Amino acid sequence: METNFTNSYADITRATAYAKLDFPGTYYLAFRDLPELIENFTPKGQAIDFGCGAGRSTRFLQSLGYETTGLDISAEMLALAHQLDKQGQYRQIEDGRLNGVQSNHYELILSAFTFDNISTVEKKTALFREFYRVLKAGGCLINLVSSPELYINDWVSFQTTCFPHNFTARTGDLVNTIITDTDDPRPVDDELCTDADYRNIYTDAGFTLLKTHKPLATGKEPIAWVNETRIAPWTIYVLKK
Repeated sequence: METNFTNSYADITRATAYAKLDFPGTYYLAFRDLPELIENFTPKGQAIDFGCGAGRSTRFLQSLGYETTGLDISAEMLALAHQLDKQGQYRQIEDGRLNGVQSNHYELILSAFTFDNISTVEKKTALFREFYRVLKAGGCLINLVSSPELYINDWVSFQTTCFPHNFTARTGDLVNTIITDTDDPRPVDDELCTDADYRNIYTDAGFTLLKTHKPLATGKEPIAWVNETRIAPWTIYVLKK
């Protein structure tokens, strides 16, 4: 189902609702294992939070001891980030470019959910080449994305099976979710990218894939999981320059 794709979070109402999220429900699994992955693969130092939005993951990296700069194309989201973190470093960038970002400077780049909202394999590949440019030799990139399975199952934090086109989507196609943890019930537009296509993008940009992690719930959490104990809603790729 190919269609014209727009960034859902350029909408101020949605941006405000999303900014109120912490790490609830299904989102908990996305961030639960990141501290260990980052510690195992990345030395402390300078970090970028790419697609920082309202600064949730920027503040997360700061809590792990990284001097972090949040980058985003959305002025609405960056305004919220500054409100929530007045001492934080946040910068607006152009769509598809890391304009003004120093080369060979950063130990770590985290991209959390951002590539769910970036259209076309070509634009994704161009951005990963930019990431390769700004990382130091040996630096790591962690790309946290929705697994294709997220769009064809329901979860504590998402409804997706109400969208029939999700079940036949291929890379580049529109897929939809409803985030049940916010007070904005409107469908969110994402663009599907398969595991195979992500791997091709990483290779084309020059990265080495160190680890692919698919977090599952243990069933011991105080959360009434839906499918999270048996199907991973997220995929976390650890890449090295």
